[in-house]
Amino acid sequence: MAGHFFSQGLMGTMQGKIVKGIAGFYYVSVAGSGIYACKAKGIFRKMGMKPLVGDNVVFEITHEADREGNITEILPRENELVRPAAANVGQALIFFALENPDPNFMLLDRFLISMDLKGIPSRIVFNKIDGADASSLAEIEAIYRDCGSPVSFVSVHSGEGMDEVRGVLKGQTTLLAGPSGVGKSSFTNAVLGSDHMEVGEISKKLARGKNTTRHAELIRIDEDSFIFDTPGFSFFTALELKKEDLRFSYHEFDPYEGRCRFDGCVHRNEPDCAVKDALAAGKIHPVRYENYTKIYEELKGEEARRYK
Repeated sequence: MAGHFFSQGLMGTMQGKIVKGIAGFYYVSVAGSGIYACKAKGIFRKMGMKPLVGDNVVFEITHEADREGNITEILPRENELVRPAAANVGQALIFFALENPDPNFMLLDRFLISMDLKGIPSRIVFNKIDGADASSLAEIEAIYRDCGSPVSFVSVHSGEGMDEVRGVLKGQTTLLAGPSGVGKSSFTNAVLGSDHMEVGEISKKLARGKNTTRHAELIRIDEDSFIFDTPGFSFFTALELKKEDLRFSYHEFDPYEGRCRFDGCVHRNEPDCAVKDALAAGKIHPVRYENYTKIYEELKGEEARRYK
């Protein structure tokens, strides 16, 4: 998010971004001024609205010496995630490993669909490429070549490919998603290096509470670049969409939309289906189509149970 959200205001007010929320306090980062521990005004509860990590907010300073304040306004959100509870995500890096653990393409597809439904651009990052042969990388690249999300291959350990991914973080609020053990924390540490100061500042402020539950947290990389540290986003909940709409999140299908015999074709059992013809011609990767059919049947089953 742009740095203009993080500035000194008039009459004891400031603007900043919520980087963590725990034990009733919201920790607001202000560029050049550090972290303020804030409470939310009761008006938000009456409005049925709760501040989220990632929110750009206005707050009034109550104790400058203790760097405390009250949030008085939540600025308009670009988007909002439920799990993890987060706002204003600019992009997602969907992290998987080439091995230890092996990539789960079904899970990867579900992450892609989830971000697509929120309108959040995604980049797929495969870590642990040390020693990988070129054919393995080429096969994975072929699966996701036309999915609508760029694919990067990195080794956080050796640094290979890291410059490209670091570059896409600039000026963005980036969500890291993916299963455990794929290197998300190592990636964050590599990006931050030894120059990150706010982690310690937040930790000292959090010492007032003993709550050990881990929550989504925003980590500032530089003036206008952040990474969402979201330990709860390593799993995936049910997709909230109609089965008929699933096809719109498989962007390999886009060129063939409207070219099937039947309007509203879901590319399953219908005759004269342009998507199935493209699959047979090798223009759509079978792994992606197979995952599509499995998720479609899952959504179909959920709908049947819902309307019993």
